[in-house]
Amino acid sequence: MDLAYSPMAKCISTPFQSFTHRPLALFSRVSISVRIKPKLANNSHNRWLNMCSASSSDTHTLVAGHKSVEVESNKEDEYGDLKSWMHENGLPPCKVVIKERPSHNAKHRPIHYVAASEDLQAGDIAFSVPDSLVVTLERVLGNESIAELLTTNKLSELACLALYLMYEKKQGKESFWYPYIKELDRQRARGQLAVESPLLWSDAELDYLTGSPTKAEVLERAEGIKREYNELDTVWFMAGSLFQQYPYDIPTEAFPFEIFKQAFVAVQSCVVHLQKVSLARRFALAPLGPPLLSYCSNCRAMLAAVDGAVQLVVDRSYSAGDPIVVWCGPQPNSKLLINYGFVDEENSYDRLMVEAALNTEDPQYQEKRLAAQRNGKLSVQAFQVCVGKERQAVLEMLPYLRLGYVSDPSEMQTVLSSQGPICPVSPCMERAVLGQLSDYFEARLASYPTTLSEDEALLADTELDPKKRVATQLVRLEKKILNACLETTVNFINQLPDLSVSPCPAPFAPTLK
Repeated sequence: MDLAYSPMAKCISTPFQSFTHRPLALFSRVSISVRIKPKLANNSHNRWLNMCSASSSDTHTLVAGHKSVEVESNKEDEYGDLKSWMHENGLPPCKVVIKERPSHNAKHRPIHYVAASEDLQAGDIAFSVPDSLVVTLERVLGNESIAELLTTNKLSELACLALYLMYEKKQGKESFWYPYIKELDRQRARGQLAVESPLLWSDAELDYLTGSPTKAEVLERAEGIKREYNELDTVWFMAGSLFQQYPYDIPTEAFPFEIFKQAFVAVQSCVVHLQKVSLARRFALAPLGPPLLSYCSNCRAMLAAVDGAVQLVVDRSYSAGDPIVVWCGPQPNSKLLINYGFVDEENSYDRLMVEAALNTEDPQYQEKRLAAQRNGKLSVQAFQVCVGKERQAVLEMLPYLRLGYVSDPSEMQTVLSSQGPICPVSPCMERAVLGQLSDYFEARLASYPTTLSEDEALLADTELDPKKRVATQLVRLEKKILNACLETTVNFINQLPDLSVSPCPAPFAPTLK
């Protein structure tokens, strides 16, 4: 039997090892100022992808209200394709090509992706993009010291990079980055399934995520982007040092919020987090990198800064024409969907969070808080439930919940004076603890409007809307984790020595959410 029902059993378990993942949005303040007011189209529903300065007639393919990138001819203009431009500007010979796959929306151009141009073996260098073709804060600000000062003060790298590309886009073909920006336009911040981040979904489309904590995460992230936008002008006098090489206007006057949000999400979908570099270079936009590269949870290949370039060494064999994949870090599917617009069915890093909190109305709250702290837990504790490890997660929650159910002051003193995480456990207490946990998992499952079997039926529909498909994939995987937790809890209840024992009353039981 896995649970201890002796008079003294575990009350608090060892701390759960936290996961680290690549930060993709740092919602804080950034302040930029500008000098002139370009005329912008009033239709804020047009993507930032189709916006540019109306002052130059040769940028018509990027201007809202003129010929859109989405309907322009597939024939490349005189600037050539992205890879040709890169070779002309220092990209050494590489072992990849840019191919395309159709978009789910006939109005949108096909999605580009990077594929092997020849057979590759693990350890081969697929490409090496020189720093002169990589966009970083150091390059944007022109001064590493200023860039590091900004990042040290928690200003958002993504907001700076997004604003930089927006102003560069306004230069049209005069911008050095025109071919790269044109490629980002084409991708429209779409993920591997040609689906945009939920940050750009309508309210009706967000309802596909009803019941999932991801919906609240999306809304919170969107609010963070709004706060960043509102702060863009706060120290406008810094513009001379930040973007002195461009003719600017105040950002919030030059770009409506919807345009900034679309640019922010586009940058978020393709930014690379480089390791072992200065703060001013840790977030980078590298042509041939995401979103042209596909992300994969079980891959270990990563873009890395090597000798003045951003390099990709593959971790597996590829045949010519195969899409190249890279690792996106240990991110759960909720983050993959928000950041990149896709869900990985084989994601071994997928997880859900269960938050437990000691009851602040409990007369013994302070003693319980102290006992929790001694054992590496907080008065409000987040438990990570990882896919495939649901049983371990439930076992970790039980000691914390048992602590909340202790009501006798003498028993509480025994807990505080004990050498180790133990507390008295009675059959009725265990019944109450497990009952609360099973009720919690049942309530979370009931909050979804569909069942697992209904999700399976939806996913079998080949005509299912792509956004609804990725949302259904996500909630289906969440329900599988919750079902596994519920099954584990019910099994523990069935292992109780006396099933006729009633749960103990618990007026100050911990809360779960």
